[in-house]
Amino acid sequence: MISRVLGNIARVGVGDVVVVHGGIGFQVFVTPPFASELHKGDDVELYTHLIVREDSLTLYGFKTEEEREVFEILMSVSGIGPRIGLAALSVFTPNDLRRAVADQDTAALARIPGVGKKVASRMLVELGDKLGVPAELPQASAPMSGVVEAEVKAALIGLGWNDAKADAALAELGGNGLNASDLLRAALIKLGGANGR
Repeated sequence: MISRVLGNIARVGVGDVVVVHGGIGFQVFVTPPFASELHKGDDVELYTHLIVREDSLTLYGFKTEEEREVFEILMSVSGIGPRIGLAALSVFTPNDLRRAVADQDTAALARIPGVGKKVASRMLVELGDKLGVPAELPQASAPMSGVVEAEVKAALIGLGWNDAKADAALAELGGNGLNASDLLRAALIKLGGANGR
């Protein structure tokens, strides 16, 4: 199991990065909000989960061990694979996810791309208290800027939403003092699971 990758970022995509360590480039799939924080040339430490299949070895990377743990717990739910697990962490922080499960909020979970009401209901039943008790977290904020909006709009378009929908979501969320990661997460919640793909 590859549980951690440290190295230099050679490439940043909408939902993946290539991290070079010891002359080897590892492609690691990450959430779009996390990818938006990373830049080519940065040194990075990722907490990873390796999925082994007959025809592939796929690495999923996370900013914190907590996110990786939540991802692994999510995949214990029948019908939830790595793609939906990563999508859940694109929309929710680990604590927000705990709160949605604790509140039995099917509608909130159904906002995750690829999760409808049926799967959301199953998530509530199978997760139970596995994620733990939600904690009150301080709300961090950063100044809003045109650069942040442009980055987030590019990420939304890369995920399949068209120009008009991306603009509409950002217009509603602008001026809230969100950084790129939080703004992208808020826009994904606003847009829900119906993208252009």
